Amino acid sequence: MKLAAIQMVSCTSVADNLRAAHALLSEAARGGAELAVLPEYFCVMGRQDTDKLALQEALGGGPIQDWLAATARELDLWIVGGTLPLSREPADPRRVRNASLAFAPSGERVACYDKIHLFRFDDGTRVYDEAAVLAAGRTPTLFDLPSRDGHTWKVGMSVCYDLRFPELYRAYAAQGADLLLVPSAFTHVTGMAHWEVLLRARAIENLCGVVAAAQDGLHENGRRTWGHSMVVDAWGQVLNSRAEGAGVVLAELLPAELAARRAQLPALSHRVL
Repeated sequence: MKLAAIQMVSCTSVADNLRAAHALLSEAARGGAELAVLPEYFCVMGRQDTDKLALQEALGGGPIQDWLAATARELDLWIVGGTLPLSREPADPRRVRNASLAFAPSGERVACYDKIHLFRFDDGTRVYDEAAVLAAGRTPTLFDLPSRDGHTWKVGMSVCYDLRFPELYRAYAAQGADLLLVPSAFTHVTGMAHWEVLLRARAIENLCGVVAAAQDGLHENGRRTWGHSMVVDAWGQVLNSRAEGAGVVLAELLPAELAARRAQLPALSHRVL
């Protein structure tokens, strides 16, 4: 199956971001991708964290969700909409969920994952605290993707900071996942230090493919993100990547190669704890 990790430099305008995302998704579809993953906050990188509150949608309907469904139908493409702000239940005017939604080519929403681990960082210069505006999810989420090659991929969903918590991905592997998605907006400082090694580790230890779609560049709110979107195979090899700037990262994962790696090194069956 050919996969696309979409790298963006999202701004404060939802309309501008959706136009940019549509162009990149169209490029992915022309390149033969069956699944395209947008980055975290693909629809908006607000000037301040509380900007998300004004854009929140209820699950099941809203301009951003409608756009994702329509684009999936138009391009005949599986699309994972990085993240968008969804209203929390029970309602809390101070917090939203940072949700990643998967849409089939029919336009049907097949999965919704709320980011479980919320980023906090303070190095004396840069301070981030997602819990000030976001409500943490609680439920790991997988969905089935029947690809054109006849294989049904079991796909585990995650977002950005989740990448530092290997138990989430191990739980996915234990449930049969063979593909892991990591839409992200890694900061430049943490991305430079840890991004690639963490992605490759999650692929290697779970013998799973990984698609990591990232934000990149200096955004209007002053935040600088790391980029380096990539697709990694189950052996930890980076099949394709993009260091900087908006663009499409295409790569192909083959179920036969995945099965061969797992047969050569049946580490998942050797687990004790």
